[in-house]
Amino acid sequence: MVLWLRELHVSRSLARRIRAGPYTVTLDTAFGDVVRACAAPRAGRHGTWITPAMIEAYTRLAVLGHAHSIEVWVHGALAGGLYGVALGQMFFGESMFSRWRDGSKLALVFLVRQLERWGFELVDCQLATAHLSSLGAREIPRAEFLRHVERLVRQPAPPAPWVLDADLREPAGTM
Repeated sequence: MVLWLRELHVSRSLARRIRAGPYTVTLDTAFGDVVRACAAPRAGRHGTWITPAMIEAYTRLAVLGHAHSIEVWVHGALAGGLYGVALGQMFFGESMFSRWRDGSKLALVFLVRQLERWGFELVDCQLATAHLSSLGAREIPRAEFLRHVERLVRQPAPPAPWVLDADLREPAGTM
Protein backbone atom coordinates (compact mmCIF):
# COMPACT_ATOMS: atom_id res chain seq x y z
CA MET A 1 0.00 0.00 0.00
CA VAL A 2 1.37 3.40 -0.97
CA LEU A 3 0.40 6.99 -0.37
CA TRP A 4 0.97 9.42 -3.20
CA LEU A 5 1.63 12.61 -1.29
CA ARG A 6 -0.59 14.67 -3.58
CA GLU A 7 -3.47 12.23 -2.85
CA LEU A 8 -3.42 12.64 0.93
CA HIS A 9 -7.01 12.84 2.14
CA VAL A 10 -7.66 14.94 5.24
CA SER A 11 -11.21 14.48 6.53
CA ARG A 12 -13.15 17.46 7.86
CA SER A 13 -12.84 16.19 11.42
CA LEU A 14 -9.07 15.71 11.06
CA ALA A 15 -8.76 19.18 9.49
CA ARG A 16 -10.56 20.62 12.53
CA ARG A 17 -8.16 18.82 14.86
CA ILE A 18 -5.20 20.13 12.86
CA ARG A 19 -6.48 23.70 13.18
CA ALA A 20 -7.46 23.41 16.83
CA GLY A 21 -4.49 21.75 18.49
CA PRO A 22 -3.17 21.71 21.15
CA TYR A 23 -0.02 20.03 19.88
CA THR A 24 3.49 20.55 18.57
CA VAL A 25 5.16 18.46 15.88
CA THR A 26 8.86 17.63 15.60
CA LEU A 27 11.08 15.52 13.36
CA ASP A 28 13.96 13.31 14.51
CA THR A 29 13.64 14.54 18.09
CA ALA A 30 12.63 11.35 19.94
CA PHE A 31 13.39 8.50 17.56
CA GLY A 32 13.94 5.87 20.27
CA ASP A 33 10.78 6.87 22.11
CA VAL A 34 8.72 6.60 18.92
CA VAL A 35 10.10 3.16 18.04
CA ARG A 36 9.51 1.87 21.57
CA ALA A 37 5.95 3.26 21.54
CA CYS A 38 5.33 1.50 18.23
CA ALA A 39 6.69 -1.73 19.75
CA ALA A 40 4.48 -1.52 22.84
CA PRO A 41 1.65 -4.05 23.18
CA ARG A 42 -1.64 -2.98 21.59
CA ALA A 43 -5.17 -4.00 22.42
CA GLY A 44 -6.21 -7.10 20.53
CA ARG A 45 -2.67 -7.94 19.40
CA HIS A 46 -0.19 -10.40 20.81
CA GLY A 47 3.49 -9.63 20.45
CA THR A 48 5.26 -7.33 18.03
CA TRP A 49 7.64 -7.65 15.14
CA ILE A 50 9.63 -4.73 16.57
CA THR A 51 12.02 -6.78 18.70
CA PRO A 52 14.97 -5.39 20.69
CA ALA A 53 17.25 -6.38 17.79
CA MET A 54 15.04 -4.46 15.35
CA ILE A 55 15.03 -1.43 17.65
CA GLU A 56 18.83 -1.55 17.73
CA ALA A 57 19.03 -1.84 13.93
CA TYR A 58 16.63 1.06 13.34
CA THR A 59 18.51 3.14 15.90
CA ARG A 60 21.74 2.55 13.98
CA LEU A 61 19.99 3.62 10.78
CA ALA A 62 18.80 6.78 12.55
CA VAL A 63 22.35 7.59 13.68
CA LEU A 64 23.44 7.18 10.04
CA GLY A 65 20.67 9.54 8.91
CA HIS A 66 18.54 6.94 7.12
CA ALA A 67 15.77 6.29 9.67
CA HIS A 68 13.55 9.14 10.81
CA SER A 69 10.72 9.81 13.21
CA ILE A 70 7.99 12.38 13.42
CA GLU A 71 6.55 13.15 16.83
CA VAL A 72 3.29 14.74 17.94
CA TRP A 73 3.46 16.30 21.41
CA VAL A 74 0.50 17.34 23.55
CA HIS A 75 1.29 19.34 26.69
CA GLY A 76 4.89 18.12 26.51
CA ALA A 77 3.99 14.41 26.30
CA LEU A 78 4.57 12.21 23.27
CA ALA A 79 1.05 11.64 21.93
CA GLY A 80 1.62 10.04 18.54
CA GLY A 81 4.18 9.44 15.87
CA LEU A 82 5.66 7.22 13.25
CA TYR A 83 9.04 6.18 12.00
CA GLY A 84 10.49 4.85 8.80
CA VAL A 85 13.48 4.70 6.51
CA ALA A 86 14.29 7.19 3.77
CA LEU A 87 16.44 6.31 0.79
CA GLY A 88 16.88 9.19 -1.61
CA GLN A 89 13.38 10.63 -1.96
CA MET A 90 11.53 7.44 -1.04
CA PHE A 91 10.10 7.06 2.46
CA PHE A 92 9.30 3.58 3.76
CA GLY A 93 6.94 3.88 6.72
CA GLU A 94 7.61 1.17 9.28
CA SER A 95 5.16 1.71 12.14
CA MET A 96 3.00 4.32 13.84
CA PHE A 97 1.32 4.75 17.20
CA SER A 98 -1.19 7.00 18.89
CA ARG A 99 -1.82 7.78 22.55
CA TRP A 100 -4.11 10.69 21.69
CA ARG A 101 -7.02 10.78 19.29
CA ASP A 102 -5.70 11.07 15.73
CA GLY A 103 -2.08 11.28 16.96
CA SER A 104 -0.76 8.93 14.28
CA LYS A 105 -2.88 10.60 11.59
CA LEU A 106 -1.49 14.00 12.54
CA ALA A 107 2.04 12.60 12.35
CA LEU A 108 1.41 11.26 8.86
CA VAL A 109 -0.21 14.50 7.64
CA PHE A 110 2.70 16.62 8.84
CA LEU A 111 5.26 14.17 7.47
CA VAL A 112 3.55 14.24 4.07
CA ARG A 113 3.52 18.06 4.02
CA GLN A 114 7.24 18.21 4.82
CA LEU A 115 8.15 15.46 2.36
CA GLU A 116 6.25 17.34 -0.37
CA ARG A 117 8.38 20.41 0.27
CA TRP A 118 11.50 18.30 -0.17
CA GLY A 119 10.29 16.89 -3.49
CA PHE A 120 9.18 13.44 -2.33
CA GLU A 121 6.24 11.88 -4.19
CA LEU A 122 5.47 8.62 -2.45
CA VAL A 123 5.38 6.88 0.94
CA ASP A 124 5.46 3.10 1.13
CA CYS A 125 2.87 2.33 3.82
CA GLN A 126 3.54 -1.41 3.49
CA LEU A 127 0.44 -2.88 5.13
CA ALA A 128 -3.02 -2.35 3.69
CA THR A 129 -5.22 -1.01 6.48
CA ALA A 130 -8.52 0.85 6.67
CA HIS A 131 -6.71 3.52 8.73
CA LEU A 132 -4.28 4.23 5.87
CA SER A 133 -6.96 3.89 3.18
CA SER A 134 -8.95 6.61 4.95
CA LEU A 135 -5.97 8.92 4.43
CA GLY A 136 -5.74 8.17 0.70
CA ALA A 137 -3.29 5.26 0.60
CA ARG A 138 -3.95 2.59 -2.01
CA GLU A 139 -2.47 -0.54 -3.44
CA ILE A 140 -0.57 -0.48 -6.72
CA PRO A 141 0.88 -3.33 -8.79
CA ARG A 142 4.27 -4.56 -7.59
CA ALA A 143 5.99 -3.82 -10.91
CA GLU A 144 4.77 -0.21 -10.81
CA PHE A 145 5.89 0.12 -7.19
CA LEU A 146 9.37 -1.18 -8.01
CA ARG A 147 9.71 1.27 -10.94
CA HIS A 148 8.92 4.18 -8.63
CA VAL A 149 11.27 2.92 -5.92
CA GLU A 150 14.10 2.54 -8.44
CA ARG A 151 13.61 6.12 -9.64
CA LEU A 152 13.03 7.80 -6.27
CA VAL A 153 15.90 6.23 -4.32
CA ARG A 154 18.28 7.82 -6.86
CA GLN A 155 17.07 11.33 -6.06
CA PRO A 156 19.01 13.46 -3.55
CA ALA A 157 17.91 13.08 0.05
CA PRO A 158 17.37 16.00 2.42
CA PRO A 159 20.17 16.39 4.98
CA ALA A 160 19.86 14.65 8.34
CA PRO A 161 18.76 15.21 10.99
CA TRP A 162 15.45 16.20 9.51
CA VAL A 163 13.89 19.41 10.79
CA LEU A 164 10.26 20.31 10.27
CA ASP A 165 9.77 23.69 8.60
CA ALA A 166 8.85 26.28 11.24
CA ASP A 167 5.39 26.98 9.81
CA LEU A 168 4.47 23.29 10.11
CA ARG A 169 5.25 22.88 13.82
CA GLU A 170 2.06 24.30 15.34
CA PRO A 171 -1.70 23.94 14.76
CA ALA A 172 -2.94 25.16 11.37
CA GLY A 173 0.52 24.59 9.88
CA THR A 174 -0.72 22.23 7.20
CA MET A 175 -3.98 23.79 6.15
